[in-house]
Amino acid sequence: MERHFDEELRDLNQDILKMGAFAEEAIARSIEALRSQDRGLAQTVIDQDARVDELEIIIDEKCLDLIARHQPMAMDLRFIATGMRLNAELERIADLAVDVSERVLEIVDKPLLKPLVDIPRLSVIAQKMVKTSIDSFINRDGELAKSVILMDSEADDLKRHIEQEVINGYIVKDGSVAPRAVPLILIARHLERICDHATNISEDVVYMVKGEVVKHHPERL
Repeated sequence: MERHFDEELRDLNQDILKMGAFAEEAIARSIEALRSQDRGLAQTVIDQDARVDELEIIIDEKCLDLIARHQPMAMDLRFIATGMRLNAELERIADLAVDVSERVLEIVDKPLLKPLVDIPRLSVIAQKMVKTSIDSFINRDGELAKSVILMDSEADDLKRHIEQEVINGYIVKDGSVAPRAVPLILIARHLERICDHATNISEDVVYMVKGEVVKHHPERL
């Protein structure tokens, strides 16, 4: 019975890794759609979100089934419970990639307001935080999870920089550019929210592995 339970946990890990891969790919594709002004690619991200929603349901059902049938204790129970929370966070991350793609569709037929430098940088940070947070969960690595939490301030700073540059450098000077400018601000905010969700995952992993509550307590990192 124990070996069968371990096999089911490994199967759960694989599903979570797949969910994470979907989310990472959605982020990358949404930003590539922005860079290349590719309407079709942006629409693909939106259309494929249904796959993520389906997998979220499957993972939740597996977690509940594992708890009901095996009644796991201690670390195994915390692992499954954290997996359920992580599952919800990844689904929201994928939704935010859809939000980015929807903003891309708003400006895809218009000239880009400015060369894209900082938004792609922010997307790289977001993808790294998502991947590393998942790795920390799969490997039950609390220190790796803490490294993700420490990345979040960089994402916050870059988001603020993008906002200030677009508002002060463009909108204030010429209000007519707002239809091209506002979607860029929103894209930066969507990416920063993705980083927040990766941070949430990592905070849960730290608690799962170490029993330490670091949410709202940066001094404990």
